[in-house]
Amino acid sequence: MHTLTQQPAACLRPLRYLFILFFSVIAGNATATGVELLVIEQDDCPYCERFNRDIAPAYPKTSEGRQAPLRQLDLHRPWPTEYANVTPANFTPTFILIRDGTEVDRLTGYPGDNYFWFLLREMLEKLQESTPE
Repeated sequence: MHTLTQQPAACLRPLRYLFILFFSVIAGNATATGVELLVIEQDDCPYCERFNRDIAPAYPKTSEGRQAPLRQLDLHRPWPTEYANVTPANFTPTFILIRDGTEVDRLTGYPGDNYFWFLLREMLEKLQESTPE
């Protein structure tokens, strides 16, 4: 008969797999829900450069970034087919909140780091309002 003190690794192995499964589900939650924040950019756009300097590096580490991962798209590249139901942007930067390939809200222009976070939170609140039943 084995006790916990005799072979702790063998006894804890099933728990290890449960933890791995649990954290992989949590990590994939935003992607699994189909929520993304698109940012449409172009070269030589000073506001795009400011966004990429002020916000983009920290964005994935925030609760907003986990809720709506950032996907950067070039204005002059072909529009991705998975966003066929979304009107392409004409100005940069444009931020488009997407759920399952459908636009929820959009912000045109970069208003600076303080206002950006405020406006992004307002956009994310619309996810709750438009939750499919």
